[in-house]
Amino acid sequence: IPKGIVEAVRARGDEALVEFSEKFDGVALTADQFEVSQAEIDAAFDTVDPALIASLKKAHANIQYYHGKNLRQSWEETLDDGSTIGQRVTPIESAGVYVPGGKAFYPSSVLMNIVPAKVAGVATIIMVSPPSYNGTIHPAVLATAKIAGADRVFRIGGAQAIAALAYGTETIPQVLKITGPGNTFVTAAKSLVRSICDIDTEAGPSEVTVIADTSANPRYIAGEMMAQAEHDEEASSVVITTDARHIASVPKAVEVELETLSRTEIIRTSLANNGRIIVARNLDEATALSNLIGPEHLAIYTENPRAILENITAAGSIMVGHNTTVVWGDYIAGPNHILPTGRRARFSSPLTAEDFRKVSSVIEFSDERVQALGPDVIAIATAEELTAHARAVEMRQKD
Repeated sequence: IPKGIVEAVRARGDEALVEFSEKFDGVALTADQFEVSQAEIDAAFDTVDPALIASLKKAHANIQYYHGKNLRQSWEETLDDGSTIGQRVTPIESAGVYVPGGKAFYPSSVLMNIVPAKVAGVATIIMVSPPSYNGTIHPAVLATAKIAGADRVFRIGGAQAIAALAYGTETIPQVLKITGPGNTFVTAAKSLVRSICDIDTEAGPSEVTVIADTSANPRYIAGEMMAQAEHDEEASSVVITTDARHIASVPKAVEVELETLSRTEIIRTSLANNGRIIVARNLDEATALSNLIGPEHLAIYTENPRAILENITAAGSIMVGHNTTVVWGDYIAGPNHILPTGRRARFSSPLTAEDFRKVSSVIEFSDERVQALGPDVIAIATAEELTAHARAVEMRQKD
């Protein structure tokens, strides 16, 4: 149970981590073996295919470029009476990044978590990942940590890793924000510690909605559905189309493609459980339904996708036009693939560098402004019966 795990790590630190690593990951570690040394990281980097390293570096550059575009700036303005107002934008001091392990490994998650934090200027970035690859972390994940610039890496996973980042242990430093996807135990643990430190989101199963018309290629639609479905059996793949022929053509395309894919059974189960093809009367209706769903990913496969885009109000990431599969955003386009799920796109946003920064408001009053606005504040504070508030201003008023 995540709550018990979190409380145990909070109370017993490294001792609990040793216990849970053996219990859940089947790996016997001592506390001095938690951290992956720089020598191990360098050695792992050297074992990875240079072509993959080159691709990861290209993705890194694109993600870095994109996230550098949306940073707020500090500002200060001097008013006519000599007072100043403004804001200071500063990075949080530390962040913890969770990278899933298990049957699969996700170097793309390393980039999507660490790069925005680096762009934001976070001083210390700690990466944790389960010791699920021969008792350690997959070489491609370690190599990507080096490319992205993780400061320290620990082979600890699950809810216990989240607790360690939130509370700190004798070996693992406490951080101010935790990001990164994980299983239901990891997600639950993040929810439990969010009063101690910030988290990115409580991520649910992956989702895609496709808006299509008669110009859409059934094979492309099928590809979009399958790409989401292969994440896990709970993933959601919804098509909203004005072309009723897609009811037959898309499943047929799925069957053809499934013959050569590696996670066929997961895809079949996911599409059977959560795959839907909805026929809309027109594209306005399709757009309205998509906004109601508020999907994590939205692909617009229509003759004039820009016209649809103008009316989209709720989607984590929007893919415009037939060339633009969601997969571009998963890996290399630049925007983050850590996105709001479970209809949260109606009120929340993808992970950005701004999520690793904070704003402080700045106020400096001149003598003139103290005298000009004092009576107004005294009147409001007195009306609220907060007389100490009023007094703090009165003592600065000149007779």
